[in-house]
Amino acid sequence: MKFLNKIYLYDTIYSTMKKMALAYDYSISFDGEDNIYLGRCAELPSLMAHGKTQVQALEEIVKVVVETLKWMKEDGEELPSPFSLMRFSGKIGLRMSPEQHKRVTINASLQGISINKYITSKL
Repeated sequence: MKFLNKIYLYDTIYSTMKKMALAYDYSISFDGEDNIYLGRCAELPSLMAHGKTQVQALEEIVKVVVETLKWMKEDGEELPSPFSLMRFSGKIGLRMSPEQHKRVTINASLQGISINKYITSKL
């Protein structure tokens, strides 16, 4: 019975971590030097996986994320919240040098747009 309880617990943890992992944001890029696709997770930027196709790279990075989440949970570490579940206000406080502020103000004025629109257009 204890063995079956461990299997059930493992399956439950795996299922929970997989659901969380699928809510994360992923990106796939092509590495021309090695001729492979690289998968990355925005919430866990130190992780990377690769595959011969975009789909394979995505499948591999999701597997890596699930295993990492399991290890983090076992070690009592805080799991990163998925960006897809966060609420964003659309406001960012930005600090810059006085010289940059002047340059941004001048460039925005020359384009006839607000500083906010100018900075947003550069992102």
